Amino acid sequence: MNHVIFKTPLVVAVAAAGLALAGNATAQSTDLEARLAELEARIEAAEQRADAAEERAELAEARADERLSDEEVEERLAKVERHASGEEGFSFNAYARSGLLIGDDGKSAEGGPYLTPAGGNGGAVGRLGNEPDTYAEAILNYRMRFDNGAKAKYTTMLADGVTTSNDWTADESSLNVRQVYAEFSDLPSFTGAFENASIWAGKRFDRDNFDIHWLDSDVIFLSGTGAGIYDMQLGEVWTSNLSLYGRSFSDYRVDSENPDDTGSTDNLILTSNNYFGDWQWMVSGMSAADNDERDIDLGQTAADGGFHTMVAYHGDSFFGLSEGNFKAALIHGQGLGAEVKSIGADGDLTDDATTTRVGLYGTTYLAPQWRVAPALLAETSEDRYVDGDQYDWVTLNVRLANELTENFEMQYEGSYQWMDLDPQGFGGNNAVEGDYTKLTVAPTFKPDVGGFWKRPEIRLFVSWSDWDDELNGYSDDDALGSDGFTGSEWTFGVQTEVWF
Repeated sequence: MNHVIFKTPLVVAVAAAGLALAGNATAQSTDLEARLAELEARIEAAEQRADAAEERAELAEARADERLSDEEVEERLAKVERHASGEEGFSFNAYARSGLLIGDDGKSAEGGPYLTPAGGNGGAVGRLGNEPDTYAEAILNYRMRFDNGAKAKYTTMLADGVTTSNDWTADESSLNVRQVYAEFSDLPSFTGAFENASIWAGKRFDRDNFDIHWLDSDVIFLSGTGAGIYDMQLGEVWTSNLSLYGRSFSDYRVDSENPDDTGSTDNLILTSNNYFGDWQWMVSGMSAADNDERDIDLGQTAADGGFHTMVAYHGDSFFGLSEGNFKAALIHGQGLGAEVKSIGADGDLTDDATTTRVGLYGTTYLAPQWRVAPALLAETSEDRYVDGDQYDWVTLNVRLANELTENFEMQYEGSYQWMDLDPQGFGGNNAVEGDYTKLTVAPTFKPDVGGFWKRPEIRLFVSWSDWDDELNGYSDDDALGSDGFTGSEWTFGVQTEVWF
């Protein structure tokens, strides 16, 4: 018996899933992130159903030829269904961006959301029409389901980023395995508060990190190598995660006058992450044995411990004013915890270092074809690397989009940053105070418009940026003040961005 199975092409699956989800492209969305997740699931399901149909046909043929018993057929059919539903088998996810950023002189231009002097301390500005790099992440997952109901997932993530526009970039490549871990869930021996919990071990990004996409800045980023447990049910509305991550501060110079006298240490980060409905409270403690032996600069001593905490709210409306969503976070850290975004990643912080950061963003529709996403990110830090230093900055950003057709929209972005930086000579940098401004217009093509979270898209753009002259004197190594890049700059380009 011969069977011919015709699989639906991926493009048809994408279009069908997209139309089913998009509905009226001008309608306001109450949960854009949920729509994106559902779209991804339907695309994957369409491909899996095609594979399942082919396997069912093969099983039917085997049964007809009496090569399999009824019990064997049922067992294999159950496995086929689990693969089709995504409970088992291989899956692939990705993020990528790539494009050209050209100045008005026809040469490659300086760019990136961290190009200002405040960028060295996490002060990001708007990224639309401001990215000169190619960056890609490939995430490979394999899921298993066992007869006792337990589930396992294995994940590997590869990433690379370059700024050259050449096709062969081996000499500049930074290809890296950013994640490799295993996670177990639905374990039948877990009961009570652990009934719905999952455990993991390996190298990974924490599952509950979140960011302000328009600034390419995480609000919180916890990562490293270690182990943890998610979703312990400690109360009716209280779930909790517990993790232990390690990060390495290696090959640092113990004695500034002896280049061969080096050492290394591990920063251990114990984190409790708690959710009470829409509220989140995160607290972390850090310990890095022998890190205080480091002579970081100007006779300063690095911290060997630290504390970090965050209170956040994840809203399901646009600040209670309209449909949409918003997130808000207040973060504080001391010692090694004074790097408040990338927890435990900076080994040069002093014992007296303190930092407080505020992050806020939201998305909504102003009118049927107009959507807006404002964001604010601000930080104050003192005694960070040198006694008496001060780093203060505020970024305001607005992304606006006008959906003109099913496949075309106009995107606009305005970004403003104020900074007052006094490094007290650390790193050879000078004290500066001033403003940075960037405005971007970006005609954008999409397979299906409707929401800030829909990708892929291809953008053309033109950007204008300007800043106070004083900022050019902060450092001899940063972008501002470099040859031909001193203010009132025009840049042009094209970029694609993809995620699924």
